[in-house]
Order: sequence, then C-alpha cells, then structure tokens
Amino acid sequence: MGLNAMVLSPQDLNALWLTIKLAVISTGLLLVLSAPLAWWLAHSRSPLKVLVEALVTLPMVLPPTVMGFYLLMFLGPEGWLGRVLEQWGIGHLAFSFSGMVLASMIFSLPFVVQPMQNAFASAGGRLLELAATLGASRMDRFRHVALPLSRRGILTAGVLSFAHTLGEFGMILMIGGNIPGSTQVASIVIYDHVESMNYAAAHTLSLVLILLSLLLLLAIFALNRRAPPLAAG
Repeated sequence: MGLNAMVLSPQDLNALWLTIKLAVISTGLLLVLSAPLAWWLAHSRSPLKVLVEALVTLPMVLPPTVMGFYLLMFLGPEGWLGRVLEQWGIGHLAFSFSGMVLASMIFSLPFVVQPMQNAFASAGGRLLELAATLGASRMDRFRHVALPLSRRGILTAGVLSFAHTLGEFGMILMIGGNIPGSTQVASIVIYDHVESMNYAAAHTLSLVLILLSLLLLLAIFALNRRAPPLAAG
C-alpha cells in the first residue's frame, strides 16, 4: 500500500469529524443525564430497580438495527414524537444529526450508567453519612462527596461511551441514513469503501478508528492506575 493510499480523502475527513462531533455531544449529554439515574440505581431498594436495570442494559443485547428501526418509527414524520415535533414547527428527527445524537445516547446508555452505578455504590459511605450529620443536603452530598470520589467510574463511562460511538453503524444507518456532510459517519464511509472495493481507503479510515479507540483505552487504564484508591467508607 503506497503513501498516497494512506491519506484520508476530504470525504473521509468530513466523516471522521462528524463522528468525533457525534461522540463528544452524545457522551457529554449522557454523562450529565445519566448521573441521577446511576445514583438512584446504586442506592435504591425499589422493586422497580430490576426492571430499570434491564431496560438500561437492553441496548447491549438487542441488534442495533432493531433499535434503529423502532427509533426511526418513533422519530420519523409518522412517529409519535416526529408528529409532535412537526406540529411545533421543529421538524422530525429522522435522517438528521439530532436524531443520531439521541440514538447514540440510547445505544451507549449501559456503557455510561453501569460504570457510574458501580462507582456510586462503592464511594464514600462514611463520608456521605458524616456530611449528612453536618447538615449537607442530599444535592450537596452528591456534588461535593459522591462525584469527586466516583471520578474513576465517571471517567471510564465517558471513555467507553466515546469509543463506542466511534464504531456505531447499524443504528446510525437506520436513524441517520447516509447523507454526506450531515449524517455520514466514519463507519458508514468504511462500508461504502468496501462496497466499491476501495479496500485501501477502508483500511486507512479503519486504522484511524482503531488507533483512536486504543489511545482512549490506554489513557483510561493509565489514569485509573495513577489515581488514588476510592474512599469507600
């Protein structure tokens, strides 16, 4: 393979940038929105906890195309949410970047909630009790005690979600389609390259995604090894 074959084309660069943008936005939103759910799962004794945990884990076992199909039906112009958004003048979310963000958040939900849930369950038992006796509110205990002590789990959740989004294909293709510059992410471009038998371009872009994912995992393992142990209490 020559050096020219190892250069990313403008189409590849656009798709790579869109993929990273999608991963950053969906991961950031997931970390914020999943924290209360992970906290509840870590400490709740509700009989509904088992059902919620099963629903959160469901994206890990369902085929991505199945979830993508039902999301398309839900978000499209004939779906419930799609019709509501159309009536509000916003427009449906099918075949849009916003729709892909929502789909990515649902698909990566277990990769964020489970590490955070485990971290919250083991972080700061005695410190949380001490903060409560000193008059700290539940929100203050969560923000100033639980979150700092759970940084390993939160960091792991963010990296796993980001890396997982880099390689999404089936769900993204179902909900976003293959629109260059709008919904065409790196995994879809790789598929297009293989279909057109442009294996050199597919190899180059695949290698970039492999290296990005490997660097992310190396970073998280290195940071976790250097971080001090959690104070479980």
